[in-house]
Amino acid sequence: MLTKDTGIIDAVQNHPEILEVFAEYGLGCVASHFESIGQGAAAHGIDVDAFIADCNKAIEAEKK
Repeated sequence: MLTKDTGIIDAVQNHPEILEVFAEYGLGCVASHFESIGQGAAAHGIDVDAFIADCNKAIEAEKK
């Protein structure tokens, strides 16, 4: 499960299925090695909680 403190690069490397969610939210630059998901989403004016929820839904769907 991802949280706002999860590093972007770690999240994408461990769960490439969330790249679709990044694209849906207009986040093309997922190469940040130092930002957390919360920091990246906030910097782009994105609802962090909704974004994380959608990422976690994509991860759960991939498991099925």
